[in-house]
Amino acid sequence: MNEITLDQPPPRSAQASRWFGTRETRQSSAFYGYSLTIIALGIGWLLKSRELISAEDGLGYWLGIIGGSMMLVLLLYPLRKRIRMLRFLGRTTHWFQAHMVLGVIGPVLVLYHSNFNLGSFNSKVALYCMLLVAGSGIVGRHIYAHIHRGLYGGKTTLDELRKDLAKSIEESNGIASLLPEFSSELEALTAKVQGDSITGSLSFGSSLAWSYRRYTTHFCLWWTSRSELKALAANSPAIAENYRKLRRASATYIRHYIRQVGRVAQFTLYERMFSLWHVLHMPLFFMMVISALFHVLAVHMY
Repeated sequence: MNEITLDQPPPRSAQASRWFGTRETRQSSAFYGYSLTIIALGIGWLLKSRELISAEDGLGYWLGIIGGSMMLVLLLYPLRKRIRMLRFLGRTTHWFQAHMVLGVIGPVLVLYHSNFNLGSFNSKVALYCMLLVAGSGIVGRHIYAHIHRGLYGGKTTLDELRKDLAKSIEESNGIASLLPEFSSELEALTAKVQGDSITGSLSFGSSLAWSYRRYTTHFCLWWTSRSELKALAANSPAIAENYRKLRRASATYIRHYIRQVGRVAQFTLYERMFSLWHVLHMPLFFMMVISALFHVLAVHMY
């Protein structure tokens, strides 16, 4: 029996991973960034009734200036990416990182500047535009990650994802070879998400449908592996002795495999979503810049 399979540590429950994440996600910069942002927003919301900050002068005024300037600096990333003459500003990857960081810190500072209050009409327009852009950026970040090799890697191709999927079956630590019925279901599912011979990918409708089918597919694979393991355990004392470890190992592998299948099946969906998001995000950004400029002019003129 494959020793690697039996030596795997027990996986976290799906519910715990859903709420608290895996070790990798907790150690990522995104986890800490979101956590600190939520804490900062919570503190600001709880203290707003004390009116410690005034938007007209002092700290509140300068928080608005700094936060607004950060939002304006966001424009440098698309300019650096498209204009070759701006190469002296540094690598595009670094500007992308700065784009995401400033896109979170800037709105938080502006919210502190406003003391979490809407204020006058022009203030409301500027604040709503800023929140729309910030929310759009967070959504875009997650869509971007689905079609790239990590957040800072190059764009993924379907061929690369297919190779990863085929490799995941080979690296099942003996689970696939131990359970032939389960293995045949894996191969059938792998072939199903390869796409048609013309486009090489699933249609948009099929790619979208996978978002709903993945849970039933996950359950079917889990049920097949568990039933086949029970049948083997009834005839093999060695398998019966290690039944629990094998069941945990197969559950871990199925979760990993479903994620790989999902990346292949939903590639078309996320590519389409990212192109639509890009069309929406830029007009929102320019609308935010214009409304912010009107807000600054109105504040200093009246």
